[in-house]
Amino acid sequence: MSRKVTKKEIMRLRSNFSSDDKSRIVQNAVTTTTVSEVALSREIVANIDNSFSTKIDDWKVTNQKSSGRCWLFATLNLMRHGAMEKMGLKDFEFSQAFVHFWDKFERANHNLEAIIATSDRPLDDRTIGFILDHPSEDGGQWNMAINVINKHGLVPKSAYPESQSSSATAWMNMNLRLLVRSVASELRGIIDGGGSVKDARAHKSKRMEDVWQLLCIHLGTPPTKFDWQWRDKDNEFHSRGTMTPDEFRDEFVTIDFNDYVCLVNDPRNPQMQTYTVDFLQNVVGGPPVEYLNISIEEMKNITRKILEDGTPVWMGCDVGKQMHRKLGLWDAKMFEFEEMYGIEFGLDKGGRLNYHHSLMTHAMLFTGVDVDNKGTRRWRVENSWGKNGGVDGYYTMNDSWFDEYMFEIAAPKSFLSKEMLAALETTPIVLPAWDPMGSLACSHCGEDNQNR
Repeated sequence: MSRKVTKKEIMRLRSNFSSDDKSRIVQNAVTTTTVSEVALSREIVANIDNSFSTKIDDWKVTNQKSSGRCWLFATLNLMRHGAMEKMGLKDFEFSQAFVHFWDKFERANHNLEAIIATSDRPLDDRTIGFILDHPSEDGGQWNMAINVINKHGLVPKSAYPESQSSSATAWMNMNLRLLVRSVASELRGIIDGGGSVKDARAHKSKRMEDVWQLLCIHLGTPPTKFDWQWRDKDNEFHSRGTMTPDEFRDEFVTIDFNDYVCLVNDPRNPQMQTYTVDFLQNVVGGPPVEYLNISIEEMKNITRKILEDGTPVWMGCDVGKQMHRKLGLWDAKMFEFEEMYGIEFGLDKGGRLNYHHSLMTHAMLFTGVDVDNKGTRRWRVENSWGKNGGVDGYYTMNDSWFDEYMFEIAAPKSFLSKEMLAALETTPIVLPAWDPMGSLACSHCGEDNQNR
């Protein structure tokens, strides 16, 4: 039988709090000022340093606006680095909206296939519930971006510009979720009524026409070809004539993105082992999302080596924890909440994952690192929230934050050790669909963070 809180205990709590001078002073502060301002570490703010021993960015930041497309922006920001060099441009963007369109379309198909595949389970099955809770999200993973780019190519932003719905996705997503859930109900009804999987897929194919209709209305019809010409930074004119999305990708993406692997630091699970997440996918038939779990120190070393080699690094983290957006600064002790409250929270990185306090919420790009004779001190981050935060949209991550809230990078295989390359051959352990290692593909990774 549960034990209730007694009046005697409440009287004791009242008395203890009232007799504690420090608690009453903190109460005075927090009841009139935001808790983040009260707890903000003056020492950390006073020691902000935005200089870096390695800095490779020389371009303007992008802006995902009111959308959860951080993973696509980070991927395309990585690829535009080489494209700008090849074309001699000071600024350039691939069309994020183009990749976004194809992810939405492919993901609707994948999730409806998942509904067919799980049609023998009860509707209240937790996996089905998760699929129906997240039928058409803005978020995604590195491998999912690569699947779309491999299948559908890339175009410059001028060939498929932003629309109102690509920059503010809430209304489109609401109606697309309703459509996918409606079709899911119809597919289960066909099979429950004695129809075959073939019958269900025939119906799905017809209803995918409605998905196409909705997406074209909101985002525009994606081009199959376009004219490409430009003036470089020296004002020299170039023309490539008519190009297809595949031709544009093949000519202007200079990294071998299919050689990249995803490395995670997940303290809950054994290292040197691969993992995947159930039903985490967008393109049916595309390579699955797979991770290799490594130590945080190994992740730091690989990230630093890639940066020092002159290439940015795609990464995923829990962006909102211990972050000061206006300053563009992360530190593990940015806000001294434990000291302010006079309590100890007690969860470590693994505990925060297990007890639903931490997960991957945002993808960005490392573009610099500061190293001295004692080791790594801080990291430079290209965000995709426009130029208002940090230094023109570039943020500083103190090394202490990397330990606690960094979870994933995408890295070329050439930077992996022999032990890591061997571990890539292990059979992936399948994590459940709702595991935090798959959370970057959920809507909260951008729609909420954009409004922080």
